[in-house]
Amino acid sequence: MPSILSLTLYPIKSCAGIALDAATLNETGLSFEGIHDREWMLVDQQGLFLTQREFPRMALIRPEIRSDGLYIHAPGMPVLSLNPQEDTSDTSVTIWEESFTAMDCGQAMADWFSKALDTPCRLVRSTQQTQRHASQKWTGDKLVPTRFSDGYPILLTATAALDDLNQRLEKQGRSALPMNRFRPNIVLDGIEAFEEDYAENFEIGSKIQLRPVKPCPRCPMPSIDQSTGEFGPDPMDILQTYRANPLVDGGITFGMNLIVERGVGQLLRVGDVMNMNIAF
Repeated sequence: MPSILSLTLYPIKSCAGIALDAATLNETGLSFEGIHDREWMLVDQQGLFLTQREFPRMALIRPEIRSDGLYIHAPGMPVLSLNPQEDTSDTSVTIWEESFTAMDCGQAMADWFSKALDTPCRLVRSTQQTQRHASQKWTGDKLVPTRFSDGYPILLTATAALDDLNQRLEKQGRSALPMNRFRPNIVLDGIEAFEEDYAENFEIGSKIQLRPVKPCPRCPMPSIDQSTGEFGPDPMDILQTYRANPLVDGGITFGMNLIVERGVGQLLRVGDVMNMNIAF
């Protein structure tokens, strides 16, 4: 039976994730101890979002959840408590071509992250004033709120899909890759390779239902080693030979973007059996 192998929360967009044994399900994705997935984001001086695509060292910025809040680690930097005390203000930020309001977390936070990345940047936070939704081209009639994800609340991948890729890599004498290259929130075990592409929904009992809405197109980020913050080796040339997807104009896809149909406030746990219903 399909089951949840791992759960990962990414408090700061494009920075390291936190492995969890359990997470609360929200409309905007996973959360733990009141900290939400992609609740924070780094932006440049014009408010444009920063990612590992341009700044691969973001992989080395590591959040840690403690009983009194979120703490941030980075090589050569003092530990930062992400509980800003100074005055904050609303600011305009942009993800892709979409601009909206977020909360600027202040100069002390900006100074720390700018030094950690060696580039001027500011930390912003998603608030109730941050009005952002997933594309209804893919969600249909359902209006789905998101925080700072690339587009959708939850990304699911499956172990069999990675095994398939790694077998192809190893046949060419290349090293196998870990799943963290693909930065999923949920990793599912117990299904066939890329069977998730054909799922109508995923259910845990009668209380939780997650619906796949869009295959996840891949940018160069899977080529970034999440343990070193450096490029290489790059799996995209192999994926291109068999994962070009006409549903996203030939983009290379790996994993499925999900929305929450039922189960807001429910707990997901590693080991939970997840029923997958196939669309016919």
